[in-house]
Amino acid sequence: MTPARIILIGFALLILAGALLLTLPISTRDGQGASFFDALFTATSATCVTGLVVQDTSLYWSGFGQAVIILLIQIGGMGVVTVAVAISMLAGRRIGLKERWVMQESISAPQVGGIVRRTRFILTAMLLLEGAGAVLLALRFCPEMGLRGIWYAVFHAISSFCNAGFDLMGAEAGAPYVSLTGHVGDPLVNLTVMGLIVVGGIGFLTWGDVREHKWHLRSYCLQSKLVLVTTALLILLPALFFLCYEFRLPQWEGMTLGEKVLASLFQSVTPRTAGYNTVDLTQLTESSQLVMILLMLIGGAPGSTAGGFKVTTAAVFFLAARAVFRRREDLQSFGRRLPVETLRSASAILLMYVGLFLLGGMAISCVEGVPLLAALFETASAIGTVGLTLGLTPELEGISRMILIFLMYFGRVGGLTLIYAVLPDSAAVPAQMPQERINVG
Repeated sequence: MTPARIILIGFALLILAGALLLTLPISTRDGQGASFFDALFTATSATCVTGLVVQDTSLYWSGFGQAVIILLIQIGGMGVVTVAVAISMLAGRRIGLKERWVMQESISAPQVGGIVRRTRFILTAMLLLEGAGAVLLALRFCPEMGLRGIWYAVFHAISSFCNAGFDLMGAEAGAPYVSLTGHVGDPLVNLTVMGLIVVGGIGFLTWGDVREHKWHLRSYCLQSKLVLVTTALLILLPALFFLCYEFRLPQWEGMTLGEKVLASLFQSVTPRTAGYNTVDLTQLTESSQLVMILLMLIGGAPGSTAGGFKVTTAAVFFLAARAVFRRREDLQSFGRRLPVETLRSASAILLMYVGLFLLGGMAISCVEGVPLLAALFETASAIGTVGLTLGLTPELEGISRMILIFLMYFGRVGGLTLIYAVLPDSAAVPAQMPQERINVG
């Protein structure tokens, strides 16, 4: 059992267990229990920290069902292997070399050494950050909802930090699938949720650099530098686009300037890969929807709670393009040189993500008879484990839902993890083929 196969099977078993729990009568408000396929879709979305739903979380699921969902989100965000190691540590069990090896693969750690200490730090930081987020959200929700606001605050703090996008606002609004549209101008809710999303999506390795080196950015490892710079650009540039183009259109005239600034930032942050929205996404122009599709595909950082093909992959392709333009052989950044293997891995990841995203979107468009852009928005949301939707997912049937389930699973476990788990190891070939150049431009 390689680490890739352990991760693959662990997520599959967790999804199955969650689906069985959600089929119990106690899990739904009507006491009838959910159908297996509704439960399977919801369990996959929660475990893969996506946020796509076929039933409104607050209107359909009971308190027990919501507790199952948030537990799946927490385990899925932390990683099945991380949770298993954490339980072993709490039980006082010695963590063997194989467990450390699997843990390294699970959180994308650079080495096995210090993996237990790193895991301890991840768990502690996660609980502290989620707790702080819950306290801040409770300051808004408790005055509005009473004691029930505590549960809402905890639920949304965990869902935000794990980049899941599940919400309970349907019961308050009296309508399904409203997300956080009722708080579009609320700085406390917006900034708290955005902060949790960004921190959860920058990756555990970056956390370690922040803890060790504080504000001495030059001491950070190259991955952390690329993650922070690319993340900042992918937040600020789309936010400027939304503010200067989208929210100047007539359909948004009722919003104040402050609401437009918050909405621009929020709609730039949430595709990376949280799934909340504070405006009606169906009212966005096709240009803005396309920008969100690109952001959803990119996602967050490796070894984080976010999905997508990762900001480091996007950064590697930018560096490769820059190297070509400058006629350089090597990919260089921050005074460091990247190995060729990094570009090969990034190429394989990008090809898999884009290929599955397009194939899934075209299949859903053909089967359901819906516009291609709407279908691609849903498949980008699924494979990027985002959860944003144009309202199409609850209307899908049979095969289309199974396509989204597969894409969510693929997006969470990771393309290379899935390939390494399924395909056998190739034997080393001592001889090399003759080399010949081709033109690519």
